Amino acid sequence: MFDGKTLLVTGGTGSFGNDFVKLVLAEHSPRRVIVFSRDEKKQHDMRLAFADDRLRFVIGDIRESRSISAAMRGVDYVFHAAALKQVPSCEFFPIEAVRTNVLGTHNVLEAAEETGVEKLVVLSTDKAVQPINAMGQTKALMEKLAFARALSDQSRVTYCGVRYGNVMYSRGSVIPLFIQQIKSGKPITITEPRMTRLLLPLAEAVRLVTFAMENGRQGDLFVRKATSATVQVLAEALLSLFGADNAIDIVGVRAGEKLHEMLVTPEELRRAEEFEDYYRVPCEGGQDYDRYFTDGDRTSRFVTEGYTSENAYQLTIEETKQLLIGLPEVQAELVGWKAKNPRLKVAA
Repeated sequence: MFDGKTLLVTGGTGSFGNDFVKLVLAEHSPRRVIVFSRDEKKQHDMRLAFADDRLRFVIGDIRESRSISAAMRGVDYVFHAAALKQVPSCEFFPIEAVRTNVLGTHNVLEAAEETGVEKLVVLSTDKAVQPINAMGQTKALMEKLAFARALSDQSRVTYCGVRYGNVMYSRGSVIPLFIQQIKSGKPITITEPRMTRLLLPLAEAVRLVTFAMENGRQGDLFVRKATSATVQVLAEALLSLFGADNAIDIVGVRAGEKLHEMLVTPEELRRAEEFEDYYRVPCEGGQDYDRYFTDGDRTSRFVTEGYTSENAYQLTIEETKQLLIGLPEVQAELVGWKAKNPRLKVAA
């Protein structure tokens, strides 16, 4: 699908962008892949790391409509990953989250219409489902902006999206924090032992996005199923892998956190199509006011529970260790730790 095409990735210097670009260049023959971001240092690092003539870098900000519109000229497919993702930053400065995640997305969608893009995939998060913080609330609005376009009869672009839970070892995630605490001999700080989180390797998140681009119909939302673990299990699995005996310090649930994350709401599950590894949730409604004021659906099934980190498959400590050891970043950390601590029983 990507052969001979021009792709653009907003926020392309992040964790997702790096792995996505690597996969596309290795497995496909795109005409060009454009990385659009505002971080020139990360663009420089990517340029040196990839050294591929098919790769182009554009400095810009999705908050500025002219810069994203200019970058999108001649582009066939757009992957919209640019966002403010840190919960505290968005809580402290919610208007900045609005400017990037909502108004910035509007600029991306407008540019896609103006330049004649064929298809656009937006990347969302479990925090957008029944959101309790500004990051999740603005990502929920991002989804609404994209799918409102999908429901419009006037749109020339095919819009679809993906939503997934915590990407393991992504920037700012808890796994590198726990590893840093283990290596420094400090207590591992966990919020609440019973707190659960869906765990998804980055490679699987990237595959979901490419799957959505290849298979998504107008207004489709693809949700990747994932296994789950409590933060207690995650901490104990890492301690076991590193042969460490650090104390575990329970600090309590922090502001903006849920005990369990939801990936698909009961209302979405009511109309979703379930497959082995994912759900396909089609757009609901359309510009038909009767569906919102007068018409009901007597044929729809009744669903009382969504798909959450609590009712997803719960990993044991050993299963969590196997998932962790499959991550290249964890493997690299283990090799370095074993070299410094040869007497410890560190995982191979």
